[in-house]
Amino acid sequence: MTAPDDDRRIDLSAFDDGLDVLPDITDDERGSSWGEAAEDDTARLLEDRPPHWG
Repeated sequence: MTAPDDDRRIDLSAFDDGLDVLPDITDDERGSSWGEAAEDDTARLLEDRPPHWG
């Protein structure tokens, strides 16, 4: 008899190959899909940082 699924150990290292199953955003959400130039948002994100983040 096999062990219940709750007790079975799964080696997740086999899945750490860098392959994204689902992307963070889709192509139609990217600015380049709308004809916008690619830009670095780092400065804008730092400027819009909430005050409690220090």
